[in-house]
Amino acid sequence: QVQLVESGGGLVQAGGSLRLSCTASGPTGSNYAMGWFRQSPGEERVIIAAISRIAESTYYADSVKGRFTISKDSAKNTTYLQMTSLKPEDTAVYYCAADERAYSAAYYATGTMHYWGKGTLVTVSS
Repeated sequence: QVQLVESGGGLVQAGGSLRLSCTASGPTGSNYAMGWFRQSPGEERVIIAAISRIAESTYYADSVKGRFTISKDSAKNTTYLQMTSLKPEDTAVYYCAADERAYSAAYYATGTMHYWGKGTLVTVSS
């Protein structure tokens, strides 16, 4: 099965930017729908962005819409999350996820993904 590794997390001041990367390895011959989730202390893990298998559709949670951008480079087996105008409430562990099914990105607003990375911590200071 596909393995996912996130990178790019760290400490940033409010108003700053970060770019997270998720690199897939293993059986990556097929395209995957990709998603970014986050989990803040004491809260459930929630989806914040998703992109469909061939990148024809994207989904964003209201909390990040207009500030975050998801993209994928299939040649590099890498998915990105560009985060701008960061707020202290964006502090969380960010997880990358993948799904082999051919759903639109909006499906993953409530749907599940099958493969998960271990997460990368993003801390936004005020």
